[in-house]
Amino acid sequence: MSFEIIGKLTEKFETQEITSSFKKREFVIEKTESSGGREFIEIIKFQLNQDRCDLIDPYQPNEEIKIHFNIKGRKWEKEGRVSYFTNLEAWRIERISNNQNTDEPPQPGLDKIQPETDDDLPF
Repeated sequence: MSFEIIGKLTEKFETQEITSSFKKREFVIEKTESSGGREFIEIIKFQLNQDRCDLIDPYQPNEEIKIHFNIKGRKWEKEGRVSYFTNLEAWRIERISNNQNTDEPPQPGLDKIQPETDDDLPF
């Protein structure tokens, strides 16, 4: 199942090589909503995997972007301990125009990229 969210890019991190066959890159957005005269700010971290790690490169902090993502959950057991992980795995990013809430034309070929399949890593 795929989700979308619009927010302001606040931070992007370097790519991490977890194993020789798996790499990831994280970035953070700020999502602001108003309700009942109050403002609520959510800070949300996303993850890019493998060949998608460079999708965040063209965007700078404070830019408003739309993220297309999947929610991934995993159970991981080690030495008798069970842990649960939830990741927001981004697979497409679009720039939002400052004057209008319309998307920049998609980058060629990105609309054909399918979300990655599950792996057995707890990241």
